[in-house]
Amino acid sequence: MTARRRAAVAAYIALGMIWGFSFLFMHMAAPFISPAQTTLLRVAFGAVPVLVFALVTRSLAWRHLRHFHHFAVQAVLAAGLYYYAYAAGTARLDSGIAGALSGSIPLFATAAAVLVFRTEPLTTRKATAVVAGAVGVAALARPWAADEVDMAGLMWMLLGSASLGASFGYTRRFISPLGVPAAAAVSYQMLLAVLGLTMVTDLSGITAVAHDPAALLGVTLGLGVGGTGFAFVCYYVAVAGLGALTASTATYIPPVVAIIIGVGLLGEPLHAVTIVAVALILCAAVLTQKPSPSITRQERREKPTPETVTARPQE
Repeated sequence: MTARRRAAVAAYIALGMIWGFSFLFMHMAAPFISPAQTTLLRVAFGAVPVLVFALVTRSLAWRHLRHFHHFAVQAVLAAGLYYYAYAAGTARLDSGIAGALSGSIPLFATAAAVLVFRTEPLTTRKATAVVAGAVGVAALARPWAADEVDMAGLMWMLLGSASLGASFGYTRRFISPLGVPAAAAVSYQMLLAVLGLTMVTDLSGITAVAHDPAALLGVTLGLGVGGTGFAFVCYYVAVAGLGALTASTATYIPPVVAIIIGVGLLGEPLHAVTIVAVALILCAAVLTQKPSPSITRQERREKPTPETVTARPQE
């Protein structure tokens, strides 16, 4: 195994673990600050390593500003709304359940690509995946035990997954053809998200998170620098060394990690139906990302480069 591939494998594993721990960090911040404040701190601290990476790789260029409107849309879909919805959902749910629901992202990405942006055809495999995923989400909601699951929290998580899922289709349809390096695209959308969130977030009491050093470190370093900024760098390295399709399967790891953390560290209950639901969602996610023969042949011919990597929003 080459050094580049070893680095890519290490980045792949780290990526799944970092995303899985993100739900723990959001859970830790919830008692002290609002979801909007958590989102602002996450994006602000997460923008730093992304911007540094973009500067080091010399990815930024003034000519990119003519595509400002596309980056503004992504600032909402892949950062502001996505992170806020997840923070709001995690504040109402067990962190394990919240993490499990993040497995629905590929399902919403597929639905958006097929129905909204028309960048992919509807196939039997994809339709089956969406149905299986929907059954898994319904099982997590446990309508027969409505008093045990906060439906508002569940809806926030699904909104966050839908927002990020839609961002994939938007990126493929409008941003990828521009040839803007991923590091630059993510930097622009993160900076715009910081600006927008600063304008609309009530900052009263935001310093309350400092009352708990663990929560403060969790939201700034764990959730922001690590779970948002460093996660992008890991994804970038994984894509360059393993290919986009393989790297994208890192999204299967966080739901499992989140449930293990919730049960093992936080003492959250684990129901048999939860295991079945997560299995359904992950199987559906695998089906949505299984490449067609034509795509597989194309990826074998084309080796991804930093300029061709599509910007992957962070969990």
